[in-house]
Amino acid sequence: MGRLHARVYSQIPQVRLVGVYDANLEAANATAAEYGGQGFDSVAALLDQAKAVTIATPTTTHLSLATECITRGVACLVEKPLAKDVAEAQQIATLARKHGATVQVGHIERFNPAVRAMGRLKIAPRFMEVVRISPLTFRSIDVGVVLDMMIHDIDIILNLADSPVQSVDAVGVAVIGEHEDICNARLVFENGCVANLTASRLALKTERKLRVFSPDAYVSVDYQKRYGIVVRKGPNMGAIKDAVAAMRRGEIQDLSGLNQDGLVDVEELAIEEVEPLRAELDAFVTAVTTGSRPIVSAEDGLAAVATAARIVEAIRVGGTLA
Repeated sequence: MGRLHARVYSQIPQVRLVGVYDANLEAANATAAEYGGQGFDSVAALLDQAKAVTIATPTTTHLSLATECITRGVACLVEKPLAKDVAEAQQIATLARKHGATVQVGHIERFNPAVRAMGRLKIAPRFMEVVRISPLTFRSIDVGVVLDMMIHDIDIILNLADSPVQSVDAVGVAVIGEHEDICNARLVFENGCVANLTASRLALKTERKLRVFSPDAYVSVDYQKRYGIVVRKGPNMGAIKDAVAAMRRGEIQDLSGLNQDGLVDVEELAIEEVEPLRAELDAFVTAVTTGSRPIVSAEDGLAAVATAARIVEAIRVGGTLA
């Protein structure tokens, strides 16, 4: 991910890529040679010259690196998840508030063109269903599927529901190692919204889909294809309701003669074809240069980690966690 961030930073006009630090100096030099700047042999040397950085390192190192950046006044984009547990995520969020530092979390699905298009609809969900499954990549088996994959969808769901989580039901199965590889979780929010999330890294195919149901619309988003549709009530819905009411009163016997056209309107979401990582880094640069709140703030990252922890704990205790 660090190389990808370096590539995109090198393409943003208002950004000068100072360089790269990696524990492997040879890797840092290779990335810098390709995209600009220089390879640094220490974090401190890089921070002497940088005003903003991406932290794309193992999750266990996020707290120490973010602390070094924040306390030196350097803005940071921390790849997801924000930290390995709630305590460390809370420390980063507290430091960001204390120092007035810009901290953005790399929940890149927020910048998926289909998700951004859905966000413009301003719908109020009552039920959400998410499926994120794929074959095993052996990339992050040091953590469970909740922190590895489901964390993306937890962030999206929390943002859409816009309400505290009231209770969590979850079941998970560990197949490869000690951490769960498959998980299904049901979140109930204080505003009555319900979300059902499924994640698996042992599937035979890749599928990443989100479905959102509200009183006014149904939205289906395919993360992978960056495509979505919105279904709304059609202009003939009022006539249908009137006919059903008349049938209940015994005034008509059936609805077979009723015109079914116009019951619903189906539209494709208006997708802007922008690379999610470019959109994410553009947003980060804007937050740094204007002092505005990041689209995915440290508090958002903390909320996602906290909810993930509740899901993992519900798996551990074998049921519900209020």
